Amino acid sequence: MSVKSFKKQDITNVVGDVVIRRATIADASVIAAVRIDSWRATYRGIIPDEYLDGMKIEDSTAIWSRILSATSSAANVFVAEVDGEVLGFAAGMTLKESKLGFDSELTAIYLEPSVQRAGIGRKLVAHVAATLASAGAQNMLVWVLTQNTQARQFYETLGGELLVEQAFSWDGLDLQEVGYGWRTIR
Repeated sequence: MSVKSFKKQDITNVVGDVVIRRATIADASVIAAVRIDSWRATYRGIIPDEYLDGMKIEDSTAIWSRILSATSSAANVFVAEVDGEVLGFAAGMTLKESKLGFDSELTAIYLEPSVQRAGIGRKLVAHVAATLASAGAQNMLVWVLTQNTQARQFYETLGGELLVEQAFSWDGLDLQEVGYGWRTIR
């Protein structure tokens, strides 16, 4: 039985091989959809409903199209597929100037809510970290909303060290975030 025999929202176990590959511009719309689905499931109660409900696939697709068409050796984006269906993605980049003593950053990781906790996130983070390390990065930083306990547990399980908690603004919203870091990614 394969994942394709289920609707995305019905998947509770991943059946089939998870393939991690570098994202292409053709993936922009599916990356946008995964991001919006994940935000709406994860941030409900943390970010105002009006904001989450107002997220538009077209706007997010345009952003990801620009990111994926950029020719930067500093950034990388990977998607996770099962039987050709993209179920998640992760992105990372080396930093021109270090932040908190870290020279690279995991900038995004989102999975369809129905496949979270199936090991796909670990594989995506490993691919991003290995790619950053091969580009010369020594360590990696990630930011997460303070109230996102599931993501915080994920980073702690992966050995992330809690570094700082701070206020920040995102698209007109005043939020709290924490930074986690891995002192070595080699």
